[in-house]
Amino acid sequence: MSRSVPRILAAALAAAALLVPPGAATAGPPRGPAPVVTRAGLDPALVAGRGATVDYVEQEAEHGRTTGTVIGPDRSAYTLAGEASGRRAVRLLPGQHVELTLPRPTNALTVRYSIPDAPGGGGITAPLRVSVGHAPARTMTLTSQYAWLYNQYPFTNDPGADLLHPDWWITECSCVPAATTPAPVISKPFRPHHFYDEQRLLLGRTHRAGEVVRLTAPRGTAAAWTVIDLVDAHLVAPPRVVPRAVNALSFGADPTGRRESADALDRAVAYARRVDRPLYLPPGTYQVNRHIVVDDVTIAGAGSWYTIVRGREVTLDTPAPDGSRHTGVGFYGRDAADGGSSDVHLSGFAIEGDVRERIDTDQVNAIGGALSHSTIDGLYLHHTKVGMWFDGPMTGLRVTNTVIADQIADGLNFHTGVTRSSVTNSVVRNSGDDALAMWSEGTANASNTFAYNTVQSPVLANGIALYGGADLTVAHNLVADPVREGSAIQVGSRFGAEPFTGRLRITGNTTVRAGTYDLNWNIGLGAIWFYALDRSIDADILVSGDAYLDSTYNAIMLVSDWPVKDSVRIDNVRFRDIRVDGAGTSVVSARTAGGASFANVDARNVGAVGVNNCGSFHFTPAGSEFALTDLGGNDGGWLAPWLLPNTITCDDRPPLVPPPPPSRW
Repeated sequence: MSRSVPRILAAALAAAALLVPPGAATAGPPRGPAPVVTRAGLDPALVAGRGATVDYVEQEAEHGRTTGTVIGPDRSAYTLAGEASGRRAVRLLPGQHVELTLPRPTNALTVRYSIPDAPGGGGITAPLRVSVGHAPARTMTLTSQYAWLYNQYPFTNDPGADLLHPDWWITECSCVPAATTPAPVISKPFRPHHFYDEQRLLLGRTHRAGEVVRLTAPRGTAAAWTVIDLVDAHLVAPPRVVPRAVNALSFGADPTGRRESADALDRAVAYARRVDRPLYLPPGTYQVNRHIVVDDVTIAGAGSWYTIVRGREVTLDTPAPDGSRHTGVGFYGRDAADGGSSDVHLSGFAIEGDVRERIDTDQVNAIGGALSHSTIDGLYLHHTKVGMWFDGPMTGLRVTNTVIADQIADGLNFHTGVTRSSVTNSVVRNSGDDALAMWSEGTANASNTFAYNTVQSPVLANGIALYGGADLTVAHNLVADPVREGSAIQVGSRFGAEPFTGRLRITGNTTVRAGTYDLNWNIGLGAIWFYALDRSIDADILVSGDAYLDSTYNAIMLVSDWPVKDSVRIDNVRFRDIRVDGAGTSVVSARTAGGASFANVDARNVGAVGVNNCGSFHFTPAGSEFALTDLGGNDGGWLAPWLLPNTITCDDRPPLVPPPPPSRW
């Protein structure tokens, strides 16, 4: 009888279990969807050792559980899915939500989103309800005031504007509208773009892994729809205190943000410099509506989540000598012409600007001027024109652990004579132009490095761009989702840049979903793009260890512009130890004279032909003007013997075959 008791109990428990509603036997909050952690929309295993090491984990909204609609995938310009990380997102109508499960302890969130523009431009605001676990729901106030640009460069905030440059050729009609009879009808708004923004939220406590985050577009919201792209779950350290520092509050700085603090910060900076002590900005929001000029000073905040320097854009009574029509919040070194600044150290605070239009002559950047022998660490730069724009000559700058988001133009630019400087372990998301650039206009940049950075969704132009210079390094970066008229990495002799000289090393980088469609040329670009325009490119260039994943068109492109194709070349580029996993058209597209060598370049999932070789379009009996040298180990059949050394295989617009998602090699 004793043997039968366990059987009876087991049967009784099984029968009782059938009467329990699903989930009722589980203590604690309802279970959410299984968390899917990504990096730039990829399985983190595919990008190990590449990009920035950050204090958050990324989750794409499309992997969550939603009552809304998943949009995408789409790689077209001017679409919400096309500008989303991973080219997919979740669209919520009023009353709908998306849920994600925290994969780790979390005390802060970043939400990347889009809401509609106002009918006449200028943006709207709308609520987003955020709940985590059983904690009371909070409301974020979303805005589209810093998004939604239209039309041709340099763009406008007016969705009803006529063409800014009717004398430019446009793809939409394959014509020059002002020179076309009858005049083409151009739909409005013309070329809407720059849809996304991001917002950060401290949760007030640390939530456990497994708790559910629900984002809800509430009924009655002013937004007809709300698109959620991704959520970053942070574990933010407590506010820091800097010992022996000068306190900005002692000089009248207002941490409530109600009063302007620029003059107080000027006094505090001068005193800290005089007594050779750091200047501390305690937690708070400081209103600053102009530049704070810095030289030989250390300024430290409590952390970028706690110390926020915020300012509005101010119209100047008369344009400044440099052409600026506005000023705004920013920390600037002195002009190089005035000797520049040195020994400046900025860390641990956020700069929130108010730039809503692109005016290239405006100095409304978060960080600017010339800063030699200086460091910038742990900043968060948001809603300025350019996160950091440095005009040299200057030397010895180190930028580390910094996030630059939602800029109207570049993320960061080393411009003119910047030497022995670097950007490492930083993130640039949603820049309106090149995310990270070195531009040797007039004076060459030299011995600079971009390494271990993550770039996501540059809306226009390139993830990382090099325009001339000597002895430059681009290493171990992760670049994802460039949207239009650019590549993940560009090496370009253009914009009046000095020539490339010395050694150029591009090594250990990963690109994904790169190689956009160029609306000017009406062709697809490469994930890495060499472009000869102002002069030939013939430095000592080695591209090694890169991985080009899921390239929309070509993995590698070398091109010269049509008007100069017979006067410029691209030579001496060596590709070694490269992996190409997915290319919609070709591994290599050559549209220039010159040559390159290839060793251990492995490719799979190639859409058209391995090499699309047009040379300089003379189609001579001797073959293409571009020669490929096979140094061995090139697997995958993409570099077949019949393609060597310069077989013409030119197809101006080869068929596009979307590759499967990348996987472990």
